[in-house]
Amino acid sequence: MARIQRKKKQRAKKKKQQSAEGVASLGPGNDAVEKKAELLTGSVKSIKAKAYSSRQKSLTRKKAEPGKLKGYIDKGLQFLREVKVELKKVVWPSRKQTIGSTVVVLILVMIISVFLGMVDIGLSSLIRVVLK
Repeated sequence: MARIQRKKKQRAKKKKQQSAEGVASLGPGNDAVEKKAELLTGSVKSIKAKAYSSRQKSLTRKKAEPGKLKGYIDKGLQFLREVKVELKKVVWPSRKQTIGSTVVVLILVMIISVFLGMVDIGLSSLIRVVLK
C-alpha cells in the first residue's frame, strides 16, 4: 500500500514541475504569447457557452476524450492493484471448515423448509374448513 501511495505522490510532483516549467518558459515580456492566451481564453469561453446551450438541447453523451479514457484506465488498473493487495491479506478457510459450514447451511435450509411446509399445509386446511 505504501508503494502505491508513493507512486501517486511522484506523479503529482511531476505535474507540478511540468506546470512550473511551462510558466517559467514564458517569462516576462512575451506580449505575443499573452495576446494569444487572451484570444484562446475568449474563444474557449464562447465554445463553452455553445457547448452549454447544445448540452441543454440534447441529452446525448459525447465521446470520451483520449486523456479521460487513459485516466479511467489508470484508475481501473490502480483499483485492481489494490484488490490484489487486499486479497493477499484474506485468511481463507480450510477445506474441512468449508465442508462443515456447507453441511450446517444445508441442514438449516432443510429444517426451515419442512417447518414452512407444515405451516403452509396447516393454514391451507384451516382456510378450507372456514370456506366450507
